[in-house]
Amino acid sequence: MKARSLLFVLAAALLACGVNLGGAEQAQEPNTLTEAEKQAGWKLLFDGKTTAGWRGYKMETLPPGWKAIDGVLARVSGGAGGKGAGGGDDVVTTEEFENFDLSLECKITAKGNSGVLYHVSEEPITAWHYAPEVQILDNSAWPTRNPKQLAGSCYDLYAPAKDVTKPPGQWNQMRILVSGAHVEHWMNGEKVVQYELWSDDWKQRVAASKFKVHPKFGTFKKGPIALQDHTDRIEFRSIKIRPLPATPAR
Repeated sequence: MKARSLLFVLAAALLACGVNLGGAEQAQEPNTLTEAEKQAGWKLLFDGKTTAGWRGYKMETLPPGWKAIDGVLARVSGGAGGKGAGGGDDVVTTEEFENFDLSLECKITAKGNSGVLYHVSEEPITAWHYAPEVQILDNSAWPTRNPKQLAGSCYDLYAPAKDVTKPPGQWNQMRILVSGAHVEHWMNGEKVVQYELWSDDWKQRVAASKFKVHPKFGTFKKGPIALQDHTDRIEFRSIKIRPLPATPAR
């Protein structure tokens, strides 16, 4: 009896300290918000069941190649004659954002390529002509690629500090923070890129990049979020955003 009483007291003490006696802590369910996230102002951009809140770039509806299936928003096939980077059709949020903290999970296939773009304008034929892109890529398939085009980069402008991506078939967590001119890219919990939009450094890099032929590239300060169709299968889930207050002008 004494031994049983001692075990009970020990278990109660462990529970009081927050120790999970049933094993490892359960991960948060995909496509959900915790109460703390709700209180902090986060909202889901994908509910895990429908494509509500999304449409095709320069379209009123979603392209047929994108589906909400098995709890993910997936590019399952390309649209014939699409104008996206790989000949498919990008999708964009129906809502526009200026300053925000965006978090999502993405999973690619071998040799996969995609991206997340922000401050999107629908003036050009395709989103990447004017909008900065956070690259999604199977780095292992492109060992000699320009570092400024690897996963986590600001495509063709800023290389990630290191490669912290997980291999194809596994979920990678991405975070994009935009606060005024300040931008940060995070991959799997580590900050890999930061830069200042519209700074002298930014302008010099744009002038030396493929975007130099697009005078309006990176000049928009508000717009939808875009998910890129590069003809490869790509899956997204737990897409959530926290709008941030406007940054005072300097």
